[in-house]
Amino acid sequence: MKQNKIFYAIVKNFFKILLKIYNRCSSRWIEKLNPDEKFIVACNHASNLDPLIVGCFFPRRLRYFAKEELFTGWFLGTCITALGAVPVSRESNASAAGALKGFMKLYQEGSDVLIFPEGGRTLDGNLQPLEAGVAVIASHTKAPILPAFIHGSFRAMPPGSAFVKPTKLRITFGKPLRFSDEVYRSKEGRSIIMESLNQAMRELEAEE
Repeated sequence: MKQNKIFYAIVKNFFKILLKIYNRCSSRWIEKLNPDEKFIVACNHASNLDPLIVGCFFPRRLRYFAKEELFTGWFLGTCITALGAVPVSRESNASAAGALKGFMKLYQEGSDVLIFPEGGRTLDGNLQPLEAGVAVIASHTKAPILPAFIHGSFRAMPPGSAFVKPTKLRITFGKPLRFSDEVYRSKEGRSIIMESLNQAMRELEAEE
């Protein structure tokens, strides 16, 4: 366990320094992180760089699902595993119910989890409509949602690109969204959660 923590710290700090030097990557927090809360981190998704950026600048180890093809190379597979990635096959990923149960299990095991509520990478760099899966997870776990937005990753490494450009990157962690038990339980609760998340992420997007 101690060796895993040391390796995680080494990998995280290596890529964090690399991102800061090569991409002048910076982070900003609108509200100080509560160390006693576990979060669903909901981030925009424009590039394969996104999980790496969030994982390096979030202060704790995040758990998230990544397509199993990314684990075929020893170096990349080892690094993203250290940063919290869990491999998932295309067949498993195709099952929405299975994916949601997987996220809930990770959260209930005590991990902060990372989810990209757009459902996939944007093809034009703009925030796409959000899918309701994040609200389902939040409703079942009563988890607070931490909206996050990365600016610059689409320009640095758009879908289909094999190389990272030295484009400036910035990640902003927004104000956590916390809801009452009544909202989590009600029929309209998921709509309320999604409306709040959509508004928060649109505001973060507009900051550039």
